[in-house]
Amino acid sequence: MSNTDEAAVREVLGRYAKSLNDADADDAVAQYARDGVYYPYNLPTATGTDELLAAYRQIFATIRLDIAFTVHEVVVDGDLAYATTGSKGLVTVLEPDVTAPEENREVFVLKRSGGDWKIARYMFNKPAAPGD
Repeated sequence: MSNTDEAAVREVLGRYAKSLNDADADDAVAQYARDGVYYPYNLPTATGTDELLAAYRQIFATIRLDIAFTVHEVVVDGDLAYATTGSKGLVTVLEPDVTAPEENREVFVLKRSGGDWKIARYMFNKPAAPGD
């Protein structure tokens, strides 16, 4: 793995995190490959640009995020890479305007396409509850 590839993957993850905090569905989807797949916690899977855009627009119409990602590892092998991350911050449910702590753990699979790294698969879930 080259440091350039790892840095490029980290840059994609940073742009993705910013798009979440900005509630920018177009920019979130721009980080994905055209055939990318999003496996959100407790929501249907979204596959491909149209479904991804609809999913993110629906999410951002419902919640606002103020989170920070911590990248735990990035592994690159040729034109594929994976990254594990954790995110922590706040989520505001827009109706009824309630804010609560938010924390997730994530797995990203990325692929190089046309020289650029893009998210191919993204899945997240909640960390274990205290006492589990």
